[in-house]
Amino acid sequence: MPEPRHDRGLIDTSVVIDLGGLDPADLPSEIAVSAVTLAELAAGPHATGELDERARRQDLLQRTEAMFESLPVNGAVARAYGRVYAAVAAAERKAHGRRSFDLLIAATALAAELPLYTRNPNDFEELEGLLEVVDVPVP
Repeated sequence: MPEPRHDRGLIDTSVVIDLGGLDPADLPSEIAVSAVTLAELAAGPHATGELDERARRQDLLQRTEAMFESLPVNGAVARAYGRVYAAVAAAERKAHGRRSFDLLIAATALAAELPLYTRNPNDFEELEGLLEVVDVPVP
């Protein structure tokens, strides 16, 4: 049985990237993104030398900025990050490097008391009980 649709949720970068191919019924009615996702998307065009891909990534960033509410990284997110980091460290998993972006996105959802919608639920398995993580399937 599919999970019930939430009124509001935060989607991570993996969902933003695949948004055009996803079933809207698998997403919250009202969508927010973390400012961290916007940062990842802003870096995207600079991470490729291919002009067509660079333009596609820039377009994705601009559409995302225009379409969704962006939640900032603020004091509440910083405190939530401490809780997220502690949960990851207790599970003896890596909590630094590129993964820290994912954990900051999770902390944004936790601070805003929103479920986190992701295409990569295994990346957040150690947060069970701390944060609701919703797996977004590919249709």
